[in-house]
Amino acid sequence: MRKALVVGINDYPNAPLRGCVNDAISISKVFETHGDGGPNFGVKLVTSPSETITRARLKGEIESLFSGDPEVALLYFSGHGTINSFGGYVVTTDFKKYDEGVSMDEILGLANRSKAKDKIIILDCCHSGAFGSPTTTGSNVAQLSEGLSVLTASRDSESALEINGNGVFTALVVNALQGGAADLRGHITPGSVYAYVDQALGPWDQRPIFKTNVTRFTSLRTIAPAVTHEKLRKLIEYFPTPQQEHQLDPGYEFTAGNDPVKVPIFKDLQRFNSVGLVVPVGEEHMYFAAMNSKSCRLTALGFQYWRMVKDKLV
Repeated sequence: MRKALVVGINDYPNAPLRGCVNDAISISKVFETHGDGGPNFGVKLVTSPSETITRARLKGEIESLFSGDPEVALLYFSGHGTINSFGGYVVTTDFKKYDEGVSMDEILGLANRSKAKDKIIILDCCHSGAFGSPTTTGSNVAQLSEGLSVLTASRDSESALEINGNGVFTALVVNALQGGAADLRGHITPGSVYAYVDQALGPWDQRPIFKTNVTRFTSLRTIAPAVTHEKLRKLIEYFPTPQQEHQLDPGYEFTAGNDPVKVPIFKDLQRFNSVGLVVPVGEEHMYFAAMNSKSCRLTALGFQYWRMVKDKLV
């Protein structure tokens, strides 16, 4: 079982936001299904002004999310965030001074105690980088239980920006989940989402924060793979050892020799080349490597996938 609580709050008294509900709806839609339309997370979407999201209401929803023993429990929040001498808070609609909303430390405690195999928290709010480092410890050391990953829009000292009715951070996360952060097998992980967002934001922009304590691969979503598993498994057939080059000749190219055995192999090798697994040796393009009887070899990335195939991990 994979469940997600997605929260977006716009209608704060005297401090309204515009894009948080849009962000929550966008995130919920992309998390509900995998790229092929199959079910992914069971999403509970809670937005304001559609509903009143008080401190008590939000605490109850978060407690319910982390109860039981699901495979994955995911919390997404878009709204105001604040930080004071007592720590960081995700702000609710009934906020007031010294009672702004739900404490990030409280959420961390619930997540750390949860029996869910994987816990993922994504916060698009100001000062969200404070999450995971309890103020009660008097240090900035993250205290995450095994299986917990945290992805935040900004450092604890920074604001999170909205542009044209959407959060900058969430827009990038959605793009990453739609395929921008997928590996060759179509898997998208918290780490790959962070890498995508991090690379898209410059050094002068808000800086996303990623904190994690995991011992296993966690897939947030899958899309159609760039190379099918069936094709990937042929790496060890075409390259019996990772150092061995695959010798080519004009028979591999259908416009030249058109060898019925070699041409299908060459199509696979060209596909491997297009995704960075294989490169021609001594030529710029695979076509010329074949026509001039050169060879091709695995790249460092190709060796990584060759090893995974060899170890029966693909």
